[in-house]
Amino acid sequence: MWALALISVVIVVWGFIQGFTGANGDAPVSVLLNWAYIMTFIAIAIVVIGGIVVATINNPKSFLKILVGLVIVAAICAVVYLTAPGKPAVGYVSEHLPSHDALKLTDSILNLTYLTSVLAIISIVVGEIVSAVRNK
Repeated sequence: MWALALISVVIVVWGFIQGFTGANGDAPVSVLLNWAYIMTFIAIAIVVIGGIVVATINNPKSFLKILVGLVIVAAICAVVYLTAPGKPAVGYVSEHLPSHDALKLTDSILNLTYLTSVLAIISIVVGEIVSAVRNK
């Protein structure tokens, strides 16, 4: 943990020394964004792997349930990615257009956000209805 924090501090200090504007401004921003992606993936991996390990230690039969859940989530993400159009934004004017893969990934993330938002709202409404019916 201390190593990751030290690397983060070094990258931030280097970015401020290098400067975020001008000709060299792109390099520190790119490095900071890439480091943020790396840290995010590390955190997600630790949470998922840690959850699996703790659940398996507490109840070995729960490992299969967790594995099935992860496969379902991966399948949903794959379907959303495969159905994402990846078309350029309407009205976007620039010399440097994003690649098709970047557009497809962006569309996938937006579609996953829409899907999870709708499912959250539906689960809240259904949960309240079930709770009201049970408490009658």
